[in-house]
Amino acid sequence: MEAIILQILNGLDKGSAYALIALGLTLIFGTLGVVNFAHGALFMIGAFCAVTLSRILTLSHTVIDETKVDFLGNPLKVDVPYVYDWFGQATGDAIIDWAVPLAILFSIPVMLFVGYAMERGLIKHFYKRPHADQILVTFGLAIVLQEVIKYFYGANPIPTPAPQAFAGSFDFGAMLGFDPNTIIYPYWRLVYFAFAAIIIGGVFAFLQFTTFGMVVRAGMADRETVGLLGINIDKRFTIMFGIAAAVAGLAGVMYAPINSPNYHMGMDFLVLSFVVVVVGGMGSLPGAVAAGFLLGILESFASMGAVLEVLPGLNQIIIYLVAIIILLTRPRGLMGRKGVMED
Repeated sequence: MEAIILQILNGLDKGSAYALIALGLTLIFGTLGVVNFAHGALFMIGAFCAVTLSRILTLSHTVIDETKVDFLGNPLKVDVPYVYDWFGQATGDAIIDWAVPLAILFSIPVMLFVGYAMERGLIKHFYKRPHADQILVTFGLAIVLQEVIKYFYGANPIPTPAPQAFAGSFDFGAMLGFDPNTIIYPYWRLVYFAFAAIIIGGVFAFLQFTTFGMVVRAGMADRETVGLLGINIDKRFTIMFGIAAAVAGLAGVMYAPINSPNYHMGMDFLVLSFVVVVVGGMGSLPGAVAAGFLLGILESFASMGAVLEVLPGLNQIIIYLVAIIILLTRPRGLMGRKGVMED
């Protein structure tokens, strides 16, 4: 039972990342009809927003500390972060420690701008082109963004720690009545799951209960009719592209302490997230979220030692096996609209 609970927690952790990225992919496909293979790069850029803010907050200048001397008795030169000068050492240390959560505020305008620039500068020219053309151009854009990140930040992963307040692990075993330390889980992974739930809930609430969201949903169902009513649906869809980019970026920011940011992390999540979208149903937002968590849990259980002893490597292919079965039996996906992907 302890192993089952732990694998469910691992699955919810992985599923949160899959669901957030797949949600953005589905928003773009459902509104603009574009298959965006650069979406994983947006996740990567979000993670590097956390890295960038962390570096900005630790920028320092050299001062002479009279209280410290070397072996010759000369005062030592020490590096003092600028935030110490602005806010004091105690507050400065707290700001540096909470760099990742603060990067949420930093990343939102950055990702909105990146999404807007991507849609206006490139994607809009491929709305009426075949999906193959869209895949090629967005995949090429993803490679370009990946190489830009590699040039400026290097090829090695960059550790980006979570705040010290979330550095430990939570004892689920004791809470559920098991022996202490039988089920322990890192606090930050729980924070990530809660954060993902808030973002997903916020997106659905925005689409469900705001006038803007209702117009977008109507445009997703029948774009031409909404346009005939005098509503500039294209402008709203451009804004939704920016929101989808922001969702992917926020997913990347909060994932930085879990998986140290590196230039190829976007590609690592991209293929899996597209499989999630296909399984959930192209254009179905609830399907993308449900499939994300479902496949995350399946992948986690397939990674158990007892399973791998019987079926080695199953954890590497389980998601693709599920996708094959779904495509053969229900081509539109679990919650896809009838007729989508069924021609």
